[in-house]
Amino acid sequence: MQTMNRSWPLLAGLMFAACVPAQRAGTAPTDSVFAQVQQRGQVVMGVDQYASAHIFEDLPDGGRVVLEHGSATDTAAIATIRRHMREIATDFRAGNFAKPFAVHAQAVPGTDVMTARRDMIRYEVVDRPRGAEVKIIATDSLAVTAVHQFLAFQRMDHRAAGHEAHGKP
Repeated sequence: MQTMNRSWPLLAGLMFAACVPAQRAGTAPTDSVFAQVQQRGQVVMGVDQYASAHIFEDLPDGGRVVLEHGSATDTAAIATIRRHMREIATDFRAGNFAKPFAVHAQAVPGTDVMTARRDMIRYEVVDRPRGAEVKIIATDSLAVTAVHQFLAFQRMDHRAAGHEAHGKP
């Protein structure tokens, strides 16, 4: 059991590395800006960012944010993720984007329009086996564009899968 506990950080790091795309030449995966985002993310979200993975997916009517833990057996981390995603949905419905601001230490693109058009956006939480997702459904083209801007920034700053395909890592 002792050996298993000592090997968990290595196993979690390897599992997370499989979810994170290769970095562009000239950028290190442990650069200080990324490390600071990860550290602030852990404080705001309550889970180790290196042992979890994000997905920020554009959809025709908005998008979705997925947060999953690397271990299906870490029930405490999974419960924390689910609680965080419910809080995010509640905050976003109210036009409150303080948590993304706290993680990224800057205003996140799209949030001003998402706040102004919050009556045209729905947030639905769906539990997943290792975490949860928030579906973002907008009924207005300006709101959809803002959601896509928000998600693109998140993909880039979290270095989540797909960020290279959208122009800049």
